[in-house]
Amino acid sequence: MHVDDRAAVFWRWWTAGTTSMVGSAVGAVALPLTALTVLDASAFQMGLIAAASYVAWIVIGLPAGVIVQRLPLRGAQVGADLARAVAVASIPLTWWWGHLTVTHLVVTALVVSFANVLFDVANATFLPSIVERERLQSRNSLTSATHAATLLSGPSLGGLAVQALGAVPTLLVDSASYLVSAALLRTLPTSRVPAPDRWPPVGELIHQGWRYVTHHRVMGPSMWAATAMNLVCGAQFALHPLYLVRDLHAPAGLVGVLLAVEGVGALVGAALTTRITNRIGTARALVAAGFTTVAGAFLIPSGTGSSAYAAFAAGSIVFSLGTVVLSVTTRTYRQIASPPDLLSRVMATVRFVSWGAIPVGGLVAGILAGPLGARTTLLVFAATLVCAPLVLLLSPVRQMRDLTDHDPRPDRRPNVAAGR
Repeated sequence: MHVDDRAAVFWRWWTAGTTSMVGSAVGAVALPLTALTVLDASAFQMGLIAAASYVAWIVIGLPAGVIVQRLPLRGAQVGADLARAVAVASIPLTWWWGHLTVTHLVVTALVVSFANVLFDVANATFLPSIVERERLQSRNSLTSATHAATLLSGPSLGGLAVQALGAVPTLLVDSASYLVSAALLRTLPTSRVPAPDRWPPVGELIHQGWRYVTHHRVMGPSMWAATAMNLVCGAQFALHPLYLVRDLHAPAGLVGVLLAVEGVGALVGAALTTRITNRIGTARALVAAGFTTVAGAFLIPSGTGSSAYAAFAAGSIVFSLGTVVLSVTTRTYRQIASPPDLLSRVMATVRFVSWGAIPVGGLVAGILAGPLGARTTLLVFAATLVCAPLVLLLSPVRQMRDLTDHDPRPDRRPNVAAGR
């Protein structure tokens, strides 16, 4: 593909993703507010909704890599977008008919969750096929910066839309964004992961991806560090709206603004990732990012009175900054270092483990918040986050300046075509 053609394809891919991300950011405010203000959901129910939003990574996270490897990447993304659009649109329709329940929100979150798994694995696998190797980190940084911008603007818009339209009708914005994304992705060239003459059994393919990641001296520790971070993220997804509404008594508009503030840290992190990694090295940047997230997680629930809003905002910025640096750096390394025929399974394995921790964190947080309260539960999860930088310091990453200092040749690469 010509360089100019690659650029045009990338920007259409980027526009599709940006559109759906804005809608999702609006929906991320409207959905929990629907549960809280329309259905008076309990702390446990909020945790259940948060868990349902990510539980698919536990259920099909590993097979997703094999599924995506056997599908046209563009078709997988378009199909996932359409499924998400229909699922989200069902909430306002059911509400207008007077039959909306928490169970319906949980089921919708489950459908969206399963579609997200296939979309995200296909999306991450598709990118290296339209971007030159030397531009992958800058493109990943741009994607993360865009995500940060949507986090910054989307929840604020969502909070305002909820105040103007109500929580449930606002979800139509999220549904429409998926339809626009699907239409744009439909214009991209068809791309399929190279296939062998004979496919080995699914279980064997899954095992090959799992073994490659878990035995890798860089990808393995990085995955476990990301898992610790995502466990805390799951708790935050479940408890932040609850903490702001019921502990701090913040109005809907302010809730949207405070939830959006993390986008500032994500935007700064995405903008500075390349500069940071060039200056201190990618491996050292991971360790620093781990400690940064710990500091942010402790700061979020530390304020009292009016200062609680400032503490929440500052902590969210610090936490998201560290998270984005780690995410961009490790994602780029996986895309560069993974064998092409294993990339979709590498991505699926890492996300199965690390993103699978999100529903666990949300569910456990919902259970603990009942007796302990949202603030104390957030502090408990902040303490567990210390595991993220520690697992990196206890691994070979500690002795490296850059992740690419690791020579991948000693790692045994499975013979996919032969099925061994």
